[in-house]
Amino acid sequence: MKKLFALLPALSAAGSAFAQDAAEAAPALSAGDTAWMLTSTMLVILMVIPGLALFYGGLGRAKNMLSVLMQVFMIFSTITILWAIYGYSLAFGGEGTFYGDFSKLFLSGITPDTMSSALSTIPEYVFISFQSTFAAITCALIVGAFAERIKFSAVMIFSVLWFTFSYIPVAHMVWGGGLLAQDGALDFAGGTVVHINAAVAGLVGAYMVGKRIGFGRESMAPHSLTLTMVGASLLWVGWFGFNAGSAGAADGIAGLAFINTILATGAATVSWITGEAVLKGKPSMLGAASGAVAGLVAVTPAAGFIGPMGSIVLGLIAGLACLWGVSGLKRMLRVDDAFDVFGVHGIGGIVGAILTGVLAAPGLGGTGDADFSIASQLWIQTYGVIITIVWSGVVSLVAYKLIDVMVGLRVSEEEEREGLDISAHGESAYRM
Repeated sequence: MKKLFALLPALSAAGSAFAQDAAEAAPALSAGDTAWMLTSTMLVILMVIPGLALFYGGLGRAKNMLSVLMQVFMIFSTITILWAIYGYSLAFGGEGTFYGDFSKLFLSGITPDTMSSALSTIPEYVFISFQSTFAAITCALIVGAFAERIKFSAVMIFSVLWFTFSYIPVAHMVWGGGLLAQDGALDFAGGTVVHINAAVAGLVGAYMVGKRIGFGRESMAPHSLTLTMVGASLLWVGWFGFNAGSAGAADGIAGLAFINTILATGAATVSWITGEAVLKGKPSMLGAASGAVAGLVAVTPAAGFIGPMGSIVLGLIAGLACLWGVSGLKRMLRVDDAFDVFGVHGIGGIVGAILTGVLAAPGLGGTGDADFSIASQLWIQTYGVIITIVWSGVVSLVAYKLIDVMVGLRVSEEEEREGLDISAHGESAYRM
């Protein structure tokens, strides 16, 4: 009996250790993580409506302001519905190479008590909601490339097709356990899935729809840089949900992504403005807003993988790279990318995705493992960028061609000159 009592502390300790391991293995709701993810979801919604809508709207001409707001608003509304019906299942259900499966079609089998298999401390409904905002903003980003001359019906049809055949498979390949995830690609919050994916679709669309009437001859200056600045500021605020929320928990990685989002964005803004002042002689508000977005884009794939000093370096590089993207590269491509979707989101996304393979190294302050190989990761990151560009480019080209046959891509010259606010929606953003 004495021996038994002597063994009790050891047995108790072993039992406690076993219970602790079991508790760690079993999904358990964390109120803190759930609250943070709900907040992050709302922040991403803020990025889209009103953030992106105002940012894009201010960049257009007054006669097209309402059309831009309408496109962003309706894309967000439509894609979030499709995400619940089949998008989530195809992106995060199953283990296919390019697509998931239909096991969660119409959110089948999910209840308020179901915990997310991807993030085990939050309800699956919260994870679904968070990811729906990513899908929506990605589709909405595209409209900035062909703004002010495309039919509203064409925008909506394209959004549905592209969401189904480009966004979902790329999201599955990177985040859902598909091809690129299996290869070890690093994309914390959407450098490939969101920015490169959307930017390529926008660039193809700008070519397919054609240049705006008077492009290169008439002034097409932004009608309200005030609204653009407000939109950019809302994007910056909302991006904390985008990046820090992608940690999936209220933890140290969320804190790392948070500070990186501050620093990279600030560095890119300073970098862009410095370059602009040297090249053009004057720093502009448009340049500051664009630089901030460039930094936000570039740090998106890297936010939870690199250190704060690395994020400053990344921002400085991205600011100058995207400044070249909207000036030198745009002239080389001879394209009317109205709001510089490819110059900022495409170039910024590529820079961020590739440099993640360098700056994630632990020797450079990153969170990579001790055996992290920059050369190997650089190849994986570049491979992921190439796959995304080709996939989105092919899907976009086919979709635009199909829509052109179905309903036509472009409004008439008369409607374009009148402005899409009146010709497409029968109302105006302003009283003239």
